[in-house]
Amino acid sequence: MVGYQSIFRPSLFNGQQIIITGGGSGIGRCTAHELASLGANLILIGRNEDKLKQVTEEIKADNQNTGQNNEVHWYSADIRDEERVCELITDIVKNHGRIHGLVNNAGGQYPTLLENTSKNGFRAVVENNLTGGFLFARETFKQSMKAHGGAIVNITADCTNGIPGLGHTGAARAGMENLTKTAAWEWGRYGVRVNALAPGIVASSGLSSYPQEFHQRILSMGEYVPLHRLCTEAEVSAGIVFLLSPGAAYINGTTLHIDGGGQFGSSHMYLPLPETDLDHAEIFDGFHRSNFDGIVNGEA
Repeated sequence: MVGYQSIFRPSLFNGQQIIITGGGSGIGRCTAHELASLGANLILIGRNEDKLKQVTEEIKADNQNTGQNNEVHWYSADIRDEERVCELITDIVKNHGRIHGLVNNAGGQYPTLLENTSKNGFRAVVENNLTGGFLFARETFKQSMKAHGGAIVNITADCTNGIPGLGHTGAARAGMENLTKTAAWEWGRYGVRVNALAPGIVASSGLSSYPQEFHQRILSMGEYVPLHRLCTEAEVSAGIVFLLSPGAAYINGTTLHIDGGGQFGSSHMYLPLPETDLDHAEIFDGFHRSNFDGIVNGEA
């Protein structure tokens, strides 16, 4: 099997320790593969041990094929558990040394209208998509980056025009975007860059967690994006890698939108757009284990 086809130079992150929350599937899994191909030592965080083990074994198998000798470790954790997060970062620093990068990717939500959203449901999503990311960023800063510098990338969502049917996550993601700006102000003096990345509608394995009707609705949204298609996991991962890289050394407190221009309108509007010949569309999918075509065609 051919390894990850990253556009970045292979040794870019040699010797660096990078944490990825939500590293067992979707964007987190793809980003883990790309960073591994670029020499990073990875610490994958998630709640599903089977998925974390699978990604770890995938990367180890790829390393054997490509000759990479970087390390990959995984830890099971609920990012909303403050005590567990504090202990986990302590263990990581003790066992692996300085943390160079954090990808705050873990999160989750469920489709529901605001009028049907309970207080507990709203709170659970906010804790998952905002509070958990705050805890990881805070502890990573306090226990490592305050003394050594580093880069944090918070994964949010394209909530520019609201997210009908997902109002709880829209509120949480908007909060994370604002938290990113505050952290950039407060931590910049220590050589810590904090940025956010807002993907649009991504053809990801994570879509399978939604009910079938909602899943199909999401897949159809590519028709309402100016580029007239869904995003690949690899296109999001490339943005994350850039924000972690020295090329983004003077980028701090910003949100990078990777949404095909969806932020300029609303991907939730049902106004038909002209047909587009996708044979001429430029699509980047460097992830060698991707199933982009299958997801887009409803086969996965």
